[in-house]
Amino acid sequence: VQLQASGGGLVQAGGSLRLACALSGSIFSINDMGWYRQAPGKQRELVAVIDRGGRANYADSVKGRFTISRDNAKRSVYLQMNSLKSEDTAVYYCQAAIATITTRTPYDYWGRGTQVTVSS
Repeated sequence: VQLQASGGGLVQAGGSLRLACALSGSIFSINDMGWYRQAPGKQRELVAVIDRGGRANYADSVKGRFTISRDNAKRSVYLQMNSLKSEDTAVYYCQAAIATITTRTPYDYWGRGTQVTVSS
């Protein structure tokens, strides 16, 4: 199983970016999918998570600015980030709880991360 994240980059404060994460491999089912971030010197934190039914939860710091979505047919999860602030600068990681064809038990899988830098 692989998670490939894309869409990071450098943007000015107030701007927008859209992250995408595509899953591949011998996947039986995908449960929750999410985005986490880790800023320099800080612990990794949850940004947003979405379940199979499309219900989403967000960190308080991004509510009203970020929107998580998923396309089950494409095995992908997205993060639309608007009104970006300098404090959103971090490496963003996608995560998914995946049951493989072999195990049939969901485990957490992680992408490698994509850098988001917001200049003030």
